[in-house]
Amino acid sequence: MKEIELNIRIRAYRYEELNEADRELMDAAIDATRRSYSPYSKFSVGAAVCLQSGTIVTGSNQENAAYPSGLCAERTTLFYANSRYPEEAVETLAIAAKNEQGFLESPIPPCGACRQVMLETEERFKRPMRILLYSLHDIYEIRGTKDLLPLSFGSEFL
Repeated sequence: MKEIELNIRIRAYRYEELNEADRELMDAAIDATRRSYSPYSKFSVGAAVCLQSGTIVTGSNQENAAYPSGLCAERTTLFYANSRYPEEAVETLAIAAKNEQGFLESPIPPCGACRQVMLETEERFKRPMRILLYSLHDIYEIRGTKDLLPLSFGSEFL
């Protein structure tokens, strides 16, 4: 038998510890939660990406009565960024979420489908993207999607 150990590193920051650019990006993700269309779950998610040029693109989750026809904020944002700015790599992705009581006490990670799209975006530009996950108490910084999806299915298997 062989044992494989996988290690990831997550840094936890307070909002005020972020640099100005990261605060601006996080604020854009927080603001994007207001544009969420989530009448069924009442769970609003906002995402923002900072592109290589410094351009910020935002998106929010969009639900539909014909579940699963909706789309998560992360994929909405990445698909829009990739279609509007096809030559620009994503430097950082910020994600914020709130329920009917307000923003969450713990950072919310992206779902599996979003992680797969995030991985494809990294492969497309041949570089990892930083990920910032917001909560009232901490903001997690993750070095790249492979830390969220360590045994990932990528183009190397095709």
